[in-house]
Amino acid sequence: MTSVLDLAPVVPVVVIDDPSDAVPLARALVAGGLPAIEVTLRTPAALEAIAAVADAVPDAVVGAGTVITPEQVRLAVTAGARFLVSPGWTDLLLEAMRASGVPYLPGVSTTSEVVALLERGVREMKFFPAEAAGGTAYLKSLNGPLPQARFCPTGGIGPATAPDYLALPNVGCVGGSWMLPADAVAARDWGRVEALAREAAGLRAQV
Repeated sequence: MTSVLDLAPVVPVVVIDDPSDAVPLARALVAGGLPAIEVTLRTPAALEAIAAVADAVPDAVVGAGTVITPEQVRLAVTAGARFLVSPGWTDLLLEAMRASGVPYLPGVSTTSEVVALLERGVREMKFFPAEAAGGTAYLKSLNGPLPQARFCPTGGIGPATAPDYLALPNVGCVGGSWMLPADAVAARDWGRVEALAREAAGLRAQV
């Protein structure tokens, strides 16, 4: 599979409360040009949602986010997740993600964590929480000594700041949820979600 960092400029970070929303929401995101979809394991509906999208939306590359235990790795991959994202990492979690057979983005927020992952052969990471952890200035500073590391920054990023991240040489994509406003999802206004996704997919052209 193409690296998750190279599928689209933005990876939608999705929190699903109602499993019946998963398929139409994923179809709207894919139609808007955002095929990589991170469904966070923050709700009881998440695994069912991943399975539904994996089964019914073949053009979507659905992944699991907020993965923090080896058991969640197993359940997510069994449900059909094609990539894994964690907010942080331990050696136990990293080994489970490595053994899963699908791409994974362990979360980092410090230079030492980045160096530790590089030492373990991992070059692609999630930078979280991006804005709180130093934002574009921090990532720009990391590129000098650690140019081999590539990131998907997530956390506090919106359409106004995403282009600044995407302009950095060590950023492949950003994660965000601004194309999924709560009122649009509640109203099942998938046309609006698709339009916002299309705008997000066009951010790369602005860089």
